[in-house]
Amino acid sequence: MRLPLLLAAILLPAAVIHAQDNQFSVGADLLQRGEVRLGGTAEGSTAEGDMAAFLLGRSRLNLSYQWKNMIETSVTAQYSGTWGSTGALSLYEGWLKFNPGKGFFIKAGRQDLSYDDLRIFGSDDWSMTGLSHDALKIGYEGHGHKVHLFGAFNQNASNISGGTYYTGGLQPYKGMAALWYHYDFQKFPLGASLLFLNVSMQGGDKDVDEKTWHQQIVGTYLRFHPAKWNLEAAYYHQMGHAKDGLPIRAWMASGKLSFAPSPSVSLQLGYDYLSGDSKFATPAQGQIGLTRHEVIRGFSSIYGSHHKFYGAMDFFYVSTYVGGFTPGLQNAYAGIMWNPVRNLKLNAAYHFLATAAKLESADRPLGHELELSAGYNFLPNLGLSIGYSFMHGTQTMVVLKRTSEKRNLNWVWVMLRYAPRFFQTRW
Repeated sequence: MRLPLLLAAILLPAAVIHAQDNQFSVGADLLQRGEVRLGGTAEGSTAEGDMAAFLLGRSRLNLSYQWKNMIETSVTAQYSGTWGSTGALSLYEGWLKFNPGKGFFIKAGRQDLSYDDLRIFGSDDWSMTGLSHDALKIGYEGHGHKVHLFGAFNQNASNISGGTYYTGGLQPYKGMAALWYHYDFQKFPLGASLLFLNVSMQGGDKDVDEKTWHQQIVGTYLRFHPAKWNLEAAYYHQMGHAKDGLPIRAWMASGKLSFAPSPSVSLQLGYDYLSGDSKFATPAQGQIGLTRHEVIRGFSSIYGSHHKFYGAMDFFYVSTYVGGFTPGLQNAYAGIMWNPVRNLKLNAAYHFLATAAKLESADRPLGHELELSAGYNFLPNLGLSIGYSFMHGTQTMVVLKRTSEKRNLNWVWVMLRYAPRFFQTRW
């Protein structure tokens, strides 16, 4: 039996001998979600019971190819929209990665930028469109060190003339440059990250008073995870200028403690503080109020996965306040995750929410939010999840969100997700 194999090794071409250099796969990510919201519509709404109900859908088709360990590429087409609408077809990812060896890599194209706890950079997977960037990334990973340098430069069209004015598109920024460094200690359960980010925003009108303003975020993320404990902490400082030219002096800090007394139970306790604008005032309904702001002190987490942090009902940092400024946020929360049986996950969480800045027309407390959810995986790539959230808001919610009532809000959702791999081969 050994002689034929020896002859084949001698006679067959090298391309046949190295038959595992190429990998190719085709997969999908299909998500459907229905939502029902009760309460909290805008003042003056004639909707019976202030109820909103809709169905959302997202379909992604992915093609991936890899040659040895040197070249990787991935293309993901995406369709998303509300059931009954025309929806939108787009390219979610399309990148090429080159790995020359010794831990170095270069990655270029439309890609997901997700770092640390996803607070500053995240894929925002809860939203139907997700979040990706047209970027170039150069990095090194090895011996516990990770260094990523990445950036982007956006234009509306490849015009030969007409300047470089940018009026929006995939991302609101004109340019972006970031340096991220992470180190995992070898003999100590600690990981630490440092981030420096510069964002360039286009301001003014084209050919009139156009100007590019720059803002920066500098901060750190720490994770200490001994045995059954997990402690996360982060601090970020925001500075520079907004696209209207106002200087930015903002910051945020967070801490989260998790404890797993058993493999099936995890307890969480945490607190987030995001600075807010001073002299924050919301004019009464039907009135125009002007508040002069000389400095922006409301922190913006830029391109993070907001749904993950500040309450599942997304009242903060997803929807905006009247006037465009923000009073900041304090978010104290506690939660429990339980896996009573295989493939079943149960979650419960409580949030106490308040503004960070002192308000001129209301008190700081915003309300209490209770969240319940359950998820079951029928197959490794097929899962069903449901959730219910209830918020009892204060009068401050009425003032800030300018709605007819914000006292008792209910939200129910059901989501089905299937991520099959249709085809995979090696040659």
